Amino acid sequence: MQARRSRPPRRWVRRSIAVRLGGALGLLLVLSAWVLWVAYRWLPLTQSQPSLELLVEPGTLPGTLAVSLRNQGVDVSPWAFWLATRLRGDARRIQSGSYELTAPISLAALLDKLVRSDLQQRELRIVEGWTFRQLRLALERHPDLNHQTLGLSDLDLLRQLGSQHDHPEGWFAPDSYLFTPGASDLSILQRALRQQERLLQAAWARRPQAFPLSSPAQLLTLASIVEKETAREADRPQIAAVFVNRLRNGMRLQSDPTTIYGLGERFSGDLRRDDLRADTPWNTYTRAGLPATPIAMPGRAALAATIDPAPSQALYFVARGDGSSEFSETLAAHNRAVQRWQRRASAAVSER
Repeated sequence: MQARRSRPPRRWVRRSIAVRLGGALGLLLVLSAWVLWVAYRWLPLTQSQPSLELLVEPGTLPGTLAVSLRNQGVDVSPWAFWLATRLRGDARRIQSGSYELTAPISLAALLDKLVRSDLQQRELRIVEGWTFRQLRLALERHPDLNHQTLGLSDLDLLRQLGSQHDHPEGWFAPDSYLFTPGASDLSILQRALRQQERLLQAAWARRPQAFPLSSPAQLLTLASIVEKETAREADRPQIAAVFVNRLRNGMRLQSDPTTIYGLGERFSGDLRRDDLRADTPWNTYTRAGLPATPIAMPGRAALAATIDPAPSQALYFVARGDGSSEFSETLAAHNRAVQRWQRRASAAVSER
């Protein structure tokens, strides 16, 4: 009589199956982590173009930035981007500014660029309100750029950039531009030109009905005047409203910065009555409408204020002496404000 083969206890069978499943799950997790690591470290992100200009706005959160990346032509998963910044622990170190992305680039390399861990990067800052002459001087003085624009006229430079504009003023976006040593100054200008054109078109698309401007170029010109009239952000929409109201009413803009721009090197630093009567294409005291060209490079805030001016009927403003302005709807009120602030300025000078 054969002995019956003993069966293993059911508990042991269940434990063996659990161990095998656990091992398989652990292996699957390890493989998944390895695949994610390879994708993060080495897999190139898909770009809509071989070279892209990436704009990172100040205060942009990683989740929002991932969406912005996709809108600007970089195919990156918002979930993967958020997870990578969390695991790296440098979400707060992402720097705002303008970046040039050249394919191929991995997610790891992209994040390295955004937090500026690449110590070889250099920076050129284009300041709001700079003229094109000031920009060219900054490019010439930067020691880490390959200077390919030296000796080029402004018009020749524009043609080198593929631009059909007749005048360069205003067409280069103020921002921080990062680059590697030896980069061409033409590449910086190309990036700034593309960015300004993109910002201008986005602003123009938001224009209200019955706006007294007929083209994006006119918007750029008016925004440059708003940029130069005040550095106080709170006053920009009010300044813009004054000029928009004047254009609607057929009044001359009578802007000092446009007149100063037209004087060029003849400006002595003190705007005199004779200067106001010296007719140039930029003298808005002698000529109606907008000046011939922009007078400076307006930033995003000036563009935004110009396309969306404050709901105001003001036609005049005068500087208070502290960077702010007082606005008036009538000439009589404006004259009183001018006298008041002139007296205060005179009293302040006499007390020194």
